[in-house]
Amino acid sequence: MVILRNIPLADRTTIRLGGPASHFCSCATVDDLRDALLYAQQHGLRVQLLGGGSNTVFSDVGFNGLVIGVDLKGITYREEEGAVLAEVAAGEDWDQFVAATVRKGYAGIECLSGIPGSVGATPIQNVGAYGQEVKDTIVSVTVLDRSTSDVRTFTLSECAFSYRTSRFKTTDAGRYIVTSVSFRLQPNGRPTIHYPEVRKKIEASVDLQALKDGTESLTAVRTIVLALRAGKSMVIDPNDPNTRSVGSFFLNPIVGDEALAAVRRTWETIGDGTPVPVFPFGAQTKIPAAWLIERSGFTKGYTRNGVGISARHTLALVNLGGTTAALMELAAEIQQGVFRTFGLHLEMEANIIR
Repeated sequence: MVILRNIPLADRTTIRLGGPASHFCSCATVDDLRDALLYAQQHGLRVQLLGGGSNTVFSDVGFNGLVIGVDLKGITYREEEGAVLAEVAAGEDWDQFVAATVRKGYAGIECLSGIPGSVGATPIQNVGAYGQEVKDTIVSVTVLDRSTSDVRTFTLSECAFSYRTSRFKTTDAGRYIVTSVSFRLQPNGRPTIHYPEVRKKIEASVDLQALKDGTESLTAVRTIVLALRAGKSMVIDPNDPNTRSVGSFFLNPIVGDEALAAVRRTWETIGDGTPVPVFPFGAQTKIPAAWLIERSGFTKGYTRNGVGISARHTLALVNLGGTTAALMELAAEIQQGVFRTFGLHLEMEANIIR
């Protein structure tokens, strides 16, 4: 492990914002992580973990402390009771892992294609898209306890997964470093299609029932999901300025009956007669944040001070040559606008490091 000084961080994130890290190191093993934590403790440094940088925004002044690049690698597969267990190191690229499972004909995460970032980040916020979440296939999450340097493993039920969150983001935020994740996948499986947009696209382009189980049908779904994400500039492309983002910047609000009724009353007063789009979420209801943002007066392509809303996806805030300060001002403007219009507070999904 080598400690580097004054290392630029912007190029290590997908939004390409932020100043330098005063100290930086790359850790390829659990022992490297232990050494880095000890170094930070001995030198009185704050610690910030960094994986793929796809959900991270650093401040313009950078990070005065030790940024640890989690670069543990390796994937193993083994069969167990009719399933395949994939043990994946935290530093592996998520979409490359998804692509490998599709090629092998292992079903379970095909709709999560095209999501940037590392495997280790996925359980922290229970990454999900197009009707799948990582909790649907996770068996366990192995971590390093930052306070004791011990390694322990959490089972699925112990991870406390919910919508875009887990114990690693709430009750135990900052306590653990994810070192590997175990997934249960279905060999020679068929794709899972719950999301209407994916189903509609498939029905219009391919006869899925005519395709063989495993690689053939999974590849068809992955291709469609990648096309859908690319159409919204949600697949990293150096030639597309709309991909210079952290993906969805805000979470979809989960509301109770009273809040939902209030939104519907407001929309009846100011709206165009169309219904408020809603999705059941247990005993509550999910309202698309993109719909709330657009109905609060913000449009795709809106820009100010070198940042803006993606021209293709309302939930993505993009860097067009601006600063983190400008990005946060835009985020606050959107939050205030939605609250003023609908009385709902939009929670940020992006991880803002100050």
